[in-house]
Amino acid sequence: MKVHDLQPAPGSRKRAKRVARGIGGKGAKTAGRGMKGQRARNTVRVGFEGGQMPLLQRIPKLKGFKNPFRVEYQAVNLDTLESCGLDEVSPEALHAKGLVGKKSLVKVLGRGVLTRAVTVRAHAFSASAEAAIAAAGGSIEKLPLPFAVRPPASGNALMNR
Repeated sequence: MKVHDLQPAPGSRKRAKRVARGIGGKGAKTAGRGMKGQRARNTVRVGFEGGQMPLLQRIPKLKGFKNPFRVEYQAVNLDTLESCGLDEVSPEALHAKGLVGKKSLVKVLGRGVLTRAVTVRAHAFSASAEAAIAAAGGSIEKLPLPFAVRPPASGNALMNR
């Protein structure tokens, strides 16, 4: 098969209706445009809404949105706690080791195994991490979040309020 042999499937392309070619047929005279008026004279651009702000300009330009109340945790896994060699793990100790950011909220996740008893202080724990720390003879302590109900809102949506 060559490029000049290509053609659409039979029946997939329908011939365009030829309108306004005399009075013999349905597409005669006004050719489906009605009588007079702006739309009969072919002067209305696509999307024009009579001066009202068009739909394409009314809708948001980007997909989705950024949730201003999202709580971001920095994940620390059990294998990281095992390799860091600390007996008392806290966000400050992890920051000193360079594993988390300065004011980040820490969540301990359950990847890896813990072979020794460790006291872990963090803002959140996964269920598997809690079970693994308890099984190794360690203890957990949940730190309070720095906000009461939800984090303070931020972002462009709240700048003009």
